[in-house]
Amino acid sequence: MRTVVIIGLGQLGRVFAGGLLRIGCQIVPVNRNDDMPAIAATHPQPHCVLVAVAEPDLHAVLAALPGAWRDRIVLIQNELLPRDWEAHQLSNPTVASVWFEKKKGSDSKPLIPTPVHGPHAQLICAALSAIDIPARSVESSDKLLYELVRKNVYILTTNIAGIESGGNVGDLWAKHRALATEIADEVMDIQEWLTGRKQDRAKLLEGMIEAIEADPQHGCRGRSAPDRLKRNLGFANAAELSVPKLREIAVEVFV
Repeated sequence: MRTVVIIGLGQLGRVFAGGLLRIGCQIVPVNRNDDMPAIAATHPQPHCVLVAVAEPDLHAVLAALPGAWRDRIVLIQNELLPRDWEAHQLSNPTVASVWFEKKKGSDSKPLIPTPVHGPHAQLICAALSAIDIPARSVESSDKLLYELVRKNVYILTTNIAGIESGGNVGDLWAKHRALATEIADEVMDIQEWLTGRKQDRAKLLEGMIEAIEADPQHGCRGRSAPDRLKRNLGFANAAELSVPKLREIAVEVFV
């Protein structure tokens, strides 16, 4: 039986746990304030270690990873880029760009198939498929990078535009397309600086539209929208990018 450690049993962590259990894995949970070194001493060689903590907690968890677990990590966070795992000298993690939503008291809601790349991609795809969440394996790191940037463009554009427009993503694209495309272009500027790579912007925009059309009723502005805006303005400042629309919206939010 394959043992999978899951760090963080929030909404997403529990979804992955359910899928992994369905395909016959043994789950070892690690909750907040648990002693990770003690758990690692008991389970020094799990099949993989899925890090399912929220984005603000990711770097602290990666910094505290027991050495025996470092070569078998699976990451699923939003706004994830290679710089995040490279900062902790993790050279080849499995990464999923999650395209399903799970809220308390409701079933998981897929938008489009979740792409997964890395040594444990087949396991993660099988676990998600077992609970009727579509997933697909991505064969190269370049394709993974596109998928991560694509997801970031969708999340950041709809969240930040939603600060001004409100409503859902379908209305954003139908009624406020100029706003959405202007913000998307500035988000792509930031993503290029963060990754050191240029992507096909038309393809990224098409990818964002595909996700919008998959769930047009999805709300634009989440609770984290102001934090996402503030964080990305910090990146823009470090990169000396003008991002005039992001700065205009920030005035409305922070002043």
